[in-house]
Amino acid sequence: MNGRQTTPVLVVGSGIAGATCALTLADLGVEVTLLTSAENLTENNTALAQGGIVYKGGGNDAVALVRDVLTAGWRQNHASAVRFLARKGPEAVERVLMERVKVPFHRTKEGALALTREGGHSQPRILHCADFTGRAIMEALATAVAAAPNIRVLHRRTAIDLLTTHHHSRHLDYRYNLQNQCVGAYVFNGENGQVETLLADVTVLATGGLGQIYLHTTNTKDSIGSGLAMAYRAGAWTMNSEFVQFHPTALFHKARRRFLISEAVRGEGAKLYNADGEAFMPRYDSRADLAPRDIVTRAIMEEMLRTGEPCVFLDAATHVPLDLAKRFPTIHARCQEAGIDMTRQPIPVVPAAHYSCGGVLTDERGRTTLHRLYAVGECACTGVHGANRLASTSLLEGLLWGHEAARDIARGFSRKTFVKPKLQASIPDWENPAATHEEDPALVAQDWAAIRSTMWNYVGISRSTARLKRALSDINNQYHQVQKFYRETPVTKELVDLFHGCQTAYIVTTAALRNVRTSGCHHRVD
Repeated sequence: MNGRQTTPVLVVGSGIAGATCALTLADLGVEVTLLTSAENLTENNTALAQGGIVYKGGGNDAVALVRDVLTAGWRQNHASAVRFLARKGPEAVERVLMERVKVPFHRTKEGALALTREGGHSQPRILHCADFTGRAIMEALATAVAAAPNIRVLHRRTAIDLLTTHHHSRHLDYRYNLQNQCVGAYVFNGENGQVETLLADVTVLATGGLGQIYLHTTNTKDSIGSGLAMAYRAGAWTMNSEFVQFHPTALFHKARRRFLISEAVRGEGAKLYNADGEAFMPRYDSRADLAPRDIVTRAIMEEMLRTGEPCVFLDAATHVPLDLAKRFPTIHARCQEAGIDMTRQPIPVVPAAHYSCGGVLTDERGRTTLHRLYAVGECACTGVHGANRLASTSLLEGLLWGHEAARDIARGFSRKTFVKPKLQASIPDWENPAATHEEDPALVAQDWAAIRSTMWNYVGISRSTARLKRALSDINNQYHQVQKFYRETPVTKELVDLFHGCQTAYIVTTAALRNVRTSGCHHRVD
């Protein structure tokens, strides 16, 4: 592939949202270029999802699901988007996951779909494949994507910047035009070290979350908020960036990425105990261990501070009347690797940064405020999650919005709404800096350590004005240094990731400083 290419649709990111969007477009006859920063399509946060995906329970469950989502989100949700999810979500699960890619969801002995319940849900409505639901979904989607002739997958690609008419066009007609348009992206090719210009009629951001800007996270290494940072620089509106959800139960052990202990374990009956052997959750919430994640997370932190211990304990062995090794094979195996037998002893757990409830503002079709730019999945803010995400709604949101965005884009192509060749020709190729300073791994590592420590200590589970002001000052100073380094040093993936991560930290911190009220994930101690 040469350095300048055109494509009808460019999808940046290959998790459930990006893969679903690409596959749906291909099925509708639209050609797609799908970017992944990894070696394959199953190396992402979707593949790490254990618990399941929301489907539908008994009775008029759409109404009950809306109520549960609004309650978990502290009623900071966009109610219309929540109703859209509850109404259209089950149909998307059936059409894409069951019929199109045939995900083998767990069934009862009688052949019915087996539904489980997680924290914040009023009834069982969650489909699962043991405790590796995300991996099963991604393997099925990856197989379908690989077989689709209309999809070109580019591996080891990292988007650097969105191309827009206001920022990049060299033709004055487009720069004077009031409507800014996205026309693709500059992309770093990790296979040859070159920067490619990918021009697209429509661009879709599906870059996932931002957990890696924190010291402790369950997210994959590329979850640094790149989509949020690029959209912010391009001028798209962002919203709810302060609402970063911390998962209450990550395995307490030494590792760069914390291993998630699914909420489904508590959904099946497991209980949390402090170091004194007390089941403490009833003291914090009437729903006890099945309270929403923000409440459980803060309760765990309170217990750790009160007892002075570095973790609390999740007891499944005593309280779950199932074969734990069979119901939770992935968790069981990982615990065994850490020297813990969850069938006989409690699991030591701590909170970790897990999910971004905000992001690039979109409507129900995934459209952003920047023309020709869509955003789907965790990098987007649809308004579904409000101030705190309800368990297992993330996979459903990514699936539904990926599907709906594709349908909307395909409708646009049927109306011949293409970017004109004259506009594409006005976009220059990437220019490397004149300087030849090489990237210094020690500086990059130290910058990341500073970002993660600042975010964990000052913009973490509990926040105050003093902490946030200190964080903003530190991140501002660091951002200027990183930006200078970025402009003077030949581009690498490590440098692009650092630039995006630093800007993401700035976006989250400024949003948190503006919001002076406690809501869900955003807990102000002052």
